[in-house]
This record gives sequence, structure tokens and C-alpha cells, in this order.
Amino acid sequence: MSSDPEAASVTPLLAVTGLCSGYGPVRAVEQLDLHVMPGERVALVGGNGAGKSTLLHTLSGLHPARAGTIRIAGQDSTRWPAHRIVAAGLCQVPEGRQVFAPLSVEDNLRLGAYSRRDTEGVRRDLEQVYTLFPILAERRQQRAGTLSGGQQQMLAMGRALLGRPRLLLLDEPSMGLAPLLVEEIFRVIVALNEQQGVGILLVEQNARAALAIAARGYVMENGRIVKTAPAAQLLADDAVRRAYLGG
Repeated sequence: MSSDPEAASVTPLLAVTGLCSGYGPVRAVEQLDLHVMPGERVALVGGNGAGKSTLLHTLSGLHPARAGTIRIAGQDSTRWPAHRIVAAGLCQVPEGRQVFAPLSVEDNLRLGAYSRRDTEGVRRDLEQVYTLFPILAERRQQRAGTLSGGQQQMLAMGRALLGRPRLLLLDEPSMGLAPLLVEEIFRVIVALNEQQGVGILLVEQNARAALAIAARGYVMENGRIVKTAPAAQLLADDAVRRAYLGG
């Protein structure tokens, strides 16, 4: 954290301490510490099998923690059910998009606001998503399963935004997308952070792209954080470059 006393007094939006999680005998996340400050953009990079998706599922309440503590804005959320975590402002965009294929674009978006009762607020947020992703406005009555991969990624992000997140957990948003679409998705991530103040925890195998837009980064290997530093420092780190940035 910052050495500035005022900054140090700010409660992290997300604070993870000694987290362990896994499947049967497999320890996918082991003694992991991580934090995200309000409005911060943080990248988490690592290879296949590093435990990144398991970490996000555990943070979201989709998979139980075996040990350790997760705090959202200072509150212990380690044992909270997923719907309470969403209500607290932690929303995840899952790997592979996972849109509801038979439903329309608009119905998918409205599902993101399932726990909200502020009808007018939902309507405004829906229009904001359509402004952010004009292609979704054009195709609002189209079945989600007929969209392209990039459009489905936009839909999955829009659906998460209808939950009014304070922190958006993004799991491999660039997976399977053409470079131009990756550029567009990352542009929107930066805009959400800078214009709406949404905190970002970006999990990516595309380490170069993720670190390029992040303020700070973590490197994860075999369920553990092995390095953390400002993103620019990680981009310049020879070991990180060799392992994740292609030399």
C-alpha cells in the first residue's frame, strides 16, 4: 500500500488474507494475500492452472474458502452467499461469457439487476450500458446465443454493470477475441474505472495487455502470489517478460 498516511487510512475495497481454496485434494489457491483499493485497476496474471479462476470464484462466493479471510470494504465476506456479495458491490464477469443463450440481450442485462428494486435506476443503468455498447442497443431483442464472441463479452460486462458494482472481477475478458475487439474491451474497462470509479480486478493470460492498463499487478503461480509491484515495473521485469510477455 501507499506510504502516504492519508492513503494508508483508506479501507481496501477488497482485502484477501491467507486465502486457501481447492477441489478435493487439489490446492488451487494457497495462503494468498491480495488487496484492491477503491477505484484502483489491478491486474492478476499467470499461466493456465495457476488458480486465477478459482480465486475469483471464491471471492464471488461461488466456491468455498478452506481458510483465510476475504473482506469487502472492511466487512468479513468469507462465508457470505453469492447474492450478498453481489449486493455488497462485487460483481464478476465470468470466463467464457456464460450468457443465457435463449434469452434476449435485454433480458440478459435485466438479470444482472435481479436483486434491485429501484425500477427507474435500473432503466437508467440499462440506457448507460446501451450507450457504452451501442451494438447491444441495436440488438436488444436478439437472442444472446446468436451474438458474436465479442458481443457476448460486451453483454456479460453490461449484465455485471446492472448490479451496480463497486468492484468488477473480470475473468479472461480477451479470451478468443480478435485483437481489435480486445482493444475495444480494454478501452471500456479503463472508461468504467476512470469515468464511473468502478474498481477493477482483471484476471488475464494476456499479461502485456492487462498490465498496460493496470496501476498495479500480481503474478500468480501454483496457487500463490509470487510477485507484486506497480504494473509498469512488472512490464519491465526480465523474469516476468520471459515467463508471460514472450521475452
